Amino acid sequence: MRVVIARCTVEYSGRLSARLEEATRLLMVKADGSVLIHSDGGSYKPLNWMSPPCTLREDEATWEVTNKAGERLLITLHEIFSDHAHELGIDPGLVKDGVEAQLQLLLSERPQVIGDGWTLVRREHMTAIGPVDLLVRDANGRHVAIEIKRRGEIDGVEQLTRYLDLLNRDPQLAPVRGILAAQEIKPQARVLAADRGIDCLILDYDALKGIDDGRPRLF
Repeated sequence: MRVVIARCTVEYSGRLSARLEEATRLLMVKADGSVLIHSDGGSYKPLNWMSPPCTLREDEATWEVTNKAGERLLITLHEIFSDHAHELGIDPGLVKDGVEAQLQLLLSERPQVIGDGWTLVRREHMTAIGPVDLLVRDANGRHVAIEIKRRGEIDGVEQLTRYLDLLNRDPQLAPVRGILAAQEIKPQARVLAADRGIDCLILDYDALKGIDDGRPRLF
């Protein structure tokens, strides 16, 4: 990535015309070819930019950025204060805290928070139509299939219903009941779950991580 701080003016021509009057700005040229122009305000959004694929042509005082659609950014550099290039390498991407995979892992490590004597049988227990997130046993040794979502909605209930239909055909597992577990469950999903004989479990992510003494609430 190349990062330049300079006093500049910018003219854009393409689907419309726009101009940035002379001011000190941050210019970014990324490895993918994109060019972005930022001010010291306006949060994360650039004042103007050119998405790849595009071509950057430079001389001592101007940058001309064009793309295949014929759009053009003409950046006139009046004074350069800083011009640095850094190789950032491959970015691993954003890992969101509290996503379904993490909730699944945390609950698999602590099934006893659902109830005393609950134990894990298997994560990602495969069925003919895909894996159910958790297969556990309750305190009485009966199998329970748990489908985990960040937000529990009707489609999650329908998905778990299909898993339960298949799991209950296995004489080594049946009878299997279901739990829809999520950080939030929509009222319509609760109604449908109750009609299907499926329990709803509210997951407290911080409690699962051991930050407080809370525990999921089974309804």
